This record gives sequence, structure tokens and C-alpha cells, in this order.
Amino acid sequence: FIIVAPDTPHADLDDTCDLDTYQRRMWCRAEQVCHSMRNGTSGMYLAVRKDNALIPVISDFFRESLRVFEGELTCCRLEHKGTSACDRQSLVIPLLGLYGELYRAAKDGIKGGNAEALSSVEAFLKEIEEHQESVFPRTFQRVTWRKNKRYTEEVVLFGDLIDRMKYRIDHGIGFAIDTENTGTVSSKGSEFIRHGASDFLRHGVVHGASAHNRNVTDS
Repeated sequence: FIIVAPDTPHADLDDTCDLDTYQRRMWCRAEQVCHSMRNGTSGMYLAVRKDNALIPVISDFFRESLRVFEGELTCCRLEHKGTSACDRQSLVIPLLGLYGELYRAAKDGIKGGNAEALSSVEAFLKEIEEHQESVFPRTFQRVTWRKNKRYTEEVVLFGDLIDRMKYRIDHGIGFAIDTENTGTVSSKGSEFIRHGASDFLRHGVVHGASAHNRNVTDS
């Protein structure tokens, strides 16, 4: 996994793109998290120098990127004009599934894995446990425009999905297999928990995409 982020003028904005701007973007954080949670950070490199040398990322590089939902988004910068959805909502199900995989892998002791892999999983889970509200926000503030009026809404993001996921795994409750729709759900920690159409996982879509605000203010 190579992050190519040299100092470069932005093609459209009066700004400079570099490692700092890369690290602030939500989608850039998401790609880092999806890779490092599955493979660790030992195979991650930075390409930011003029000589094209690859620099290994530091061991705690994932700590900032783990806060995916604190990252910047173009849709938020444009205040969701012309749309009611936020890109944050599209990542709820994938990251919920990835978290469930990690949590179950730790419970199972990563059967067939090694001590280094288990240590990496436990490091992620420890960081998540200590900062769950910022890593998996229950709600977020979404700014939208309707009929030329600006509204700020509190929208449910993860809600109680992380707590429910941990409860199901702790109590050995299996996941349904959905073969007719596009997703399948694993019941083993060694497999990837993909999003499917079970009532449990559909709850995340409702929270993230359809459930509207509890508090709305206009300006």
C-alpha cells in the first residue's frame, strides 16, 4: 500500500495538495483503515519526496486515519446542495462489517493466525474502545439546503450498531446468509463480514441513509 502524496498544486482550488491534505480527507482515511485493519501497517509506505524514495509509515500512523468520520468531504464543503445524502452515510455498513470481523477475530484468537496479527488486531480494538464515539459517531451534524434555506440537522450515523454488533458476537449469535441479494454475512471471525440484507445490518442503512433528524435549525 503506497500513499503517493508529494507537494502538488491543486488543479481547481487555490491550494497545495500534500500528505497533510491527503490525511485530512475522509475517503483517504477510509482506504487506509480498510487496508491496515486487514493487513497491518508493516506493508504501508509514503511516497512524498522528489527522489521517489518509499518511506515506511510509522507504527501508529493508523491512529489518525482511524477517525474516518472526522475527515473532510467535498459534499460537506458544498453543504449538500442538490442532495440530502452525505458520503459519511455510505461508509457505515462497510466499516461496521470490518469492525465486526476484527472483534470476532480477537474473540476467536485469530485461529490459524500468528501472534503479530493478533497484536495488530488488539491494537486497533484498544484504540477503538478508548475512542469509540469519535471513531464510530452515533450522530453527526449535516448541513443541507432546501428551498433556498440552510438547515443544520442532527442525523443518526452508527447509533447503537457497534454495541449491538459486540453483543451478538459476545453471545455467539450468528449472522444470516443472504444469497439472493448482493451481500453475504460471515459467521466466522476468519472471514470477511460483508453487508447483506439481514434485519440487523439493514438497521445500519436505515440509521445512516433514511432516518432523518431529531434536531433541525435553519439559517
